[in-house]
Amino acid sequence: EVQLQASGGGLVQPGESLRLSCAASGFTFTSWAMAWVRRAPGKDFEWVAGISNLGKVTKYTDSVKGRFTISRDNAKSTLYLDMASLKPEDTAEYYCALAGTTSTFYQPTGQGTLVTVSS
Repeated sequence: EVQLQASGGGLVQPGESLRLSCAASGFTFTSWAMAWVRRAPGKDFEWVAGISNLGKVTKYTDSVKGRFTISRDNAKSTLYLDMASLKPEDTAEYYCALAGTTSTFYQPTGQGTLVTVSS
């Protein structure tokens, strides 16, 4: 069974940073591209960033380019999202997801982590 558990969210002030982690299990992590997606209250899932299976290719939605960095540790089956210069509009539940390509994602099935950016 595929399990993806995100963690690391919290309440931060605008301009601050956070690191999200996603522990993966139940599948061959190195065979899959992965993505971070988010869902703000009352909205649909939004693709945020994607990374190829070996980590050589990364892509970002325009609103987070230059502020967020996606990475992975295949030895630990863990996905990361480093978020800097956070803005109130980044407030959302963040999920990791399997991805077919570096710019798409499959519907998240695991637990998300809430990021709230507020002064």
